[in-house]
Amino acid sequence: MATITLQGNQIHTNGDLPDVGQQAPAFKCVGKDLNDLGLEDFAGKRKILSIVPSLDTPVCADSTKKFVEQIAAFEDMILLVISADLPFAMTRFCSALNSEQCVSLSMMRNKDFATDYGVLIQDGPLAGLTARAVLCLAADDQILHTQMVEEIAQEPDYEAAMAAFT
Repeated sequence: MATITLQGNQIHTNGDLPDVGQQAPAFKCVGKDLNDLGLEDFAGKRKILSIVPSLDTPVCADSTKKFVEQIAAFEDMILLVISADLPFAMTRFCSALNSEQCVSLSMMRNKDFATDYGVLIQDGPLAGLTARAVLCLAADDQILHTQMVEEIAQEPDYEAAMAAFT
């Protein structure tokens, strides 16, 4: 169980992020066409998993835009934005960014992703949503970098995330 804060108040997740060096756990989330998508659907690409509570918040929106800017120069990289938002809202947001490298994935059918990755918030006003976290994966889905953002209202460390790929 990880302890994070929401505007300075402690809240807890169901576990911890997977360890650097291990293979990322397989998952299924819902894509824009309402079909299930998982890591295998992005095989051969380096991935940033940007896990956010909701794209309908300024910090989540800003972090997605910044990651899209960061990866634009890398053809073999994709940003997977994962939240409990409905695919329709997530797709509208990501489509407005005009980036084929940004893919939104929803946990609308189940919370298995959040549970398996240790990011499911257990208490407080955001219980049932995800903590803000970043995982960087090699093309073979080996975990290169993780960050559980300690204060959910803050942005992740973009430099550390991108440095994982060098």
